Amino acid sequence: MLTPNMNYSHLKSSYLFYNIAQKTKAYLAEHPDTHLYRMGIGDVSLPLCDAVIKGLHAAADDQSKADSFNGYMPECGAPFLRTAVADYYRTRGVEVADDEVFISSGASDELGDILDLFDRSNRSLIIEPAYPAYVDANVMGGREIVHLPSSRSNGFLPLPDGDTDAELIYLCSPNNPTGAVFSREQLKKWVDFANAHGSVILFDAAYEAFIEDADLPHSIFEIEGARTCAIEICSLSKTAGFTGTRLGYTVIPKELKRNGMTFNDMWVRNRTTKTNGVSYIIQRAACEVFTPEGQRQIHENIAVYKQNACTLMQALDKLGIWYTGGRNAPYIWMECPNGMGSWDFFDKLLNEAQIIGTPGEGFGKCGEGYFRFSTFGSPEDTKTAAERLVALLK
Repeated sequence: MLTPNMNYSHLKSSYLFYNIAQKTKAYLAEHPDTHLYRMGIGDVSLPLCDAVIKGLHAAADDQSKADSFNGYMPECGAPFLRTAVADYYRTRGVEVADDEVFISSGASDELGDILDLFDRSNRSLIIEPAYPAYVDANVMGGREIVHLPSSRSNGFLPLPDGDTDAELIYLCSPNNPTGAVFSREQLKKWVDFANAHGSVILFDAAYEAFIEDADLPHSIFEIEGARTCAIEICSLSKTAGFTGTRLGYTVIPKELKRNGMTFNDMWVRNRTTKTNGVSYIIQRAACEVFTPEGQRQIHENIAVYKQNACTLMQALDKLGIWYTGGRNAPYIWMECPNGMGSWDFFDKLLNEAQIIGTPGEGFGKCGEGYFRFSTFGSPEDTKTAAERLVALLK
């Protein structure tokens, strides 16, 4: 008799966004003409920039002519895009070879798929609060999870200590959900720990484009020693608005080896076996992101989201509420006022100010008592929501 993957039975119900949707639906049923200020979901609101749109149209036209038509693409990514991504690193002083870059359909997909490289006996260390997919992907794979708690006392940026023990280490910086960003010194401690223990860091850099402080690292590979202990996974979803277009990239250095196995070679074998590559049209459009004009345009959009963050931070500063994130990340992680629980605060905001955010408890036990705001909404809605927040809590 066939036996299913019973690890799925250990998954917790995905109640977070389901509960948010149900509460929102119920509220709108009673107040059908009410406008809600949605700052919960991490989806972008601005359209793709002109450079990307022109790239999409040009690539679609290529597919209409025999002499420029493209069928299956190279599984690890088109050479033109692998070079463009590697050049993006190299212009920032990070040496990455073209064939160390792998093009994917998005960071979320890759964060799950990458676990194919590691034996199921390897334990995964996950800092909480955490992006839920980290936990769920490891549960599905039957892998033991080591939960490392974080809190306001360490700025939600914990460091390894004598009790830290895991073969795989998930680091997300800027962090989702907290918006906290590791310094170079903090990342060096993690890199040194990983090298000393033979661990591998899975570094989620999906929000690196939002970093504005010059002393904060955008890539784990800015840290000495990272090429022998880290894999970096990135995305154009928030950087360039590709949430509906889907493209990401992963960097695996050739120096990353364990037990005589080279992870770069292993990933080539994995991709050429399990994928047929990302479409030509999407890769051509993504290539425009890395041109000077594309960079100028996407940073214009990012500036809108960063101004939204400033608007919300000013409101929280006026209220004297503690928070992290915002300045170098598209998320703001605030402490719920007056000791309120995360869901209690959600209900208060929805019912009394028509604002929707995300209860911190949904990101793990360490998130209870905290709340996440996304800054990807429209400037108009963000401004009004900030005013309503101040009026409600002052």
